Amino acid sequence: MKGIGQLAIGEMLDQRVMIKQALKGIAANGKPYLTLILADKTGEIETKMWDTSDLEKYAPKFIVHAAGEVMDYRGRTQLKLKQITVLDETNVEDYIQSAPLPREQIETEVLGFIESIQHAEMKKLVKHLVIKDFDAYFTHPAAVKNHHAFYSGLSYHVLSMLKLADQIARLYPTLNRDLLIAGVVLHDYAKIKELSDPVTPEYTLPGKLVGHISLMVAELEKVGAELQIDAEVLTVLQHLVLSHHGRPEWGSAVAPQMREAEVLFLIDNLDARMTMMDRLLEYVEPGQFSERSFALDNRSFYRPKL
Repeated sequence: MKGIGQLAIGEMLDQRVMIKQALKGIAANGKPYLTLILADKTGEIETKMWDTSDLEKYAPKFIVHAAGEVMDYRGRTQLKLKQITVLDETNVEDYIQSAPLPREQIETEVLGFIESIQHAEMKKLVKHLVIKDFDAYFTHPAAVKNHHAFYSGLSYHVLSMLKLADQIARLYPTLNRDLLIAGVVLHDYAKIKELSDPVTPEYTLPGKLVGHISLMVAELEKVGAELQIDAEVLTVLQHLVLSHHGRPEWGSAVAPQMREAEVLFLIDNLDARMTMMDRLLEYVEPGQFSERSFALDNRSFYRPKL
């Protein structure tokens, strides 16, 4: 049986899936509807339930049996729902996407990079923060959708970036490797406060009103004072966090103004975009195009036959 991510336009879905997200809406005729994101280990798909707004019955983490036809809607797949039944099942692990590496391996490798930081105060600060929220750091996704929006996505994203940073620091010895490694580990740390949980993440109130960048700057200020970290160490790490989106229109409070900040922005963007493209193309047949991705400038991508 094909999973959600493997279904092509015109094929039928008829299986157990998990409700990952559920949102209320009002149609043009004034009637209520629900937008559901249905998920399994291979992917997710959006569908609409008309004439209902019952979020208690169709809530995130509920397992349902869904049937319908996969349709094309403005370049993206959508399920034309024909039947849905809520099931008495609670084992969500069978339906969630997770990082392609075991959590234990990600933990070991990330902690190894932290131990390689030579600057004593910088290592002390980074290690303290990761250990303090260890479980959340290694299970949370990096986003609600788009890049690394899966279980352990945050730490897997960090590990991929650490490997890039390590090689780039070897190629460009003028870079401060300690600062770059610390910036990678901490840049998205506050996603654990911005997003609600690892399985069906939604934005928390602080996540919506403050955002992970500002939350992280405040966390650095607080923990830095507790550990009596040198003022310049705190300031440059805060700059890395504040500037890692690169441009104000992309969410950065300031533009990168250090070599390490520029590299952090570039490898963050590279890893995010590569992951989004990989997920788009994972089940696309050679010689075919993917669906469109709003996060990638509303482009579709071709998978060569080579």
